[in-house]
Amino acid sequence: MRTITRRPTALLLAAALLLLGLTQVAGATAADERVDRGDGRRLPLVIGHRGASGYRPEHTLASYRLAIGMGADYIEPDLVSTKDGVLVARHENEISGTTDVAAHPEFADRRATKTIDGVALTGWFTEDFTLAELRTLRAKERIPDLRPDNTVFDGLYQVPTLQEVIDLAKRAGVGIYPETKHPTYFDSIGLSLEEPLLATLRANGYTSPKDKVFIQSFETGNLKELNRHTRVRLVQLLSDVGAPYDLVAAGDPRTYADLSTPEGLAEIATYADGVGPSKNQIVPRDAAGNLLEPTSLVDDAHEAGLLVHPYTFRNENSFLPLDFRQGNPASPIYLRATGDAPAEYRLFFRLGVDGLFSDNPDTAVASRHRFFSGR
Repeated sequence: MRTITRRPTALLLAAALLLLGLTQVAGATAADERVDRGDGRRLPLVIGHRGASGYRPEHTLASYRLAIGMGADYIEPDLVSTKDGVLVARHENEISGTTDVAAHPEFADRRATKTIDGVALTGWFTEDFTLAELRTLRAKERIPDLRPDNTVFDGLYQVPTLQEVIDLAKRAGVGIYPETKHPTYFDSIGLSLEEPLLATLRANGYTSPKDKVFIQSFETGNLKELNRHTRVRLVQLLSDVGAPYDLVAAGDPRTYADLSTPEGLAEIATYADGVGPSKNQIVPRDAAGNLLEPTSLVDDAHEAGLLVHPYTFRNENSFLPLDFRQGNPASPIYLRATGDAPAEYRLFFRLGVDGLFSDNPDTAVASRHRFFSGR
């Protein structure tokens, strides 16, 4: 006779508590982590960058769900368009690196070379697929060499629509932080992003600066257009290199560096509510990757009345400054090993950022909790 071994109640309880730990930090639930600090001020926001993309393939409902469970205040869908004008969440409109499209022989003839923001790219593009066709594809990990554990989820998840992301966020009571990707390009092919985005937001009740939504863009013109048609909050993304493509296309010589000056920030404040700079614009690094002295960008932006939400915080050594890397540099897994990410969060919290984008929302939320509770 076969003996059935029953798990002791204590073990089951331990497993349940371990699972609960994903949404609790030092006795505080994820919901508690989204409330006031207790001194009348808000905690800096934790924005789940493409969801919890440190643990699941980016821009999937599974990634967004995990970010919410880990305590993120907002989840971020990058938006591109399908051939039939539906907004979907992908980091880029070229999808060979984030889906299994190359394994679909029925779409082999869709492979093309296009110039996106002045750069020639070869692959498969969302604007060449209807939503129904895109839904036959499955997501995969974008950086498998750095995140091999995430590849176990390859092939499990579909490409979500903006509406699906909104439905998930509203059920959980968190905000959304959509980015319009390559708006000048999509305008040029008759698939403007702004009109369907605003229509979808209005249909879901997002119309006020008090609503849990930010719209972000690396371009300037579409934010100015959006500012004329909506009251929801807008964020001008910045970078430590290059220039907004709409300015490049118009022959405007201004760069992101120009927009990041006090004068540039004052102009941004006429059409946006915040800026999303690269971390390196706030705390630069030298050529070797060591941290340098912080710049005045946070203070300058605050002086202009702008929020500051830098990107992107990640746990792996590959993305951390040398100051916070851990382990043996000679190890074959050194770059994908976890470094002292909490130290980086503490640095930026001390500098007064109003929020940040993280691939690892659990680390961000725990670091925030410890920093602002004085533990």
